[in-house]
Amino acid sequence: MTLESEDLLKSILESLDRINHIKPEDVPDIELYMDQVTTFMGSRLKHTTRYPDEDKILTKTMINNYAKNDLLPPPVRKKYSKEHVLVLIFIYYFKGFMSISDIQTVLKPLTDEFFKKEDGFKLEDIYNEVFGMEREEVELLKADVTEKFHKAQGTFGDAPERERKFLQIFSFVCLLSFDVYVKKLIIEKMIDTYRQELQDIHDHEKRQ
Repeated sequence: MTLESEDLLKSILESLDRINHIKPEDVPDIELYMDQVTTFMGSRLKHTTRYPDEDKILTKTMINNYAKNDLLPPPVRKKYSKEHVLVLIFIYYFKGFMSISDIQTVLKPLTDEFFKKEDGFKLEDIYNEVFGMEREEVELLKADVTEKFHKAQGTFGDAPERERKFLQIFSFVCLLSFDVYVKKLIIEKMIDTYRQELQDIHDHEKRQ
């Protein structure tokens, strides 16, 4: 892998174009047993993993742990609804950069308020709204990655050619990593603030 041509950038942008979320209409409307849930998630999200032939998207142990940690509402008669699957998709994307505790803070109000809601704004509406922004965000991300790529190509111009190739790759990785690092800090700050607000409300109610 080198930064001496546009091949690397082209490959990255093409991979971004392949990003595609699971649409609610693709999720079975019937209730599923755990094995069916893991099979469905694996078939739909395997392309998002680093090693598609080896990495597990979801296991029985994971599902049980999510339910135990109050991330996922319990199944009904060992069956999981369409809403269960939508929550599991949120968990799948969050778990790459958020702790179990943080995911719980984010998802618990969502499931408490909208899971199995009979009328009005439902969990599926929230899912559609959030993932509906995906295409636009991918285009913005492609532009940002392209900018960082060309910025990295402009670094270490005085270094010997053999060293320059590696150092430019390192620059590109650092630029991308810094972006991830800062966004993770922002997310953690938002979650901590929200968690403190909930605690303040709880303390206030106890004093009443």
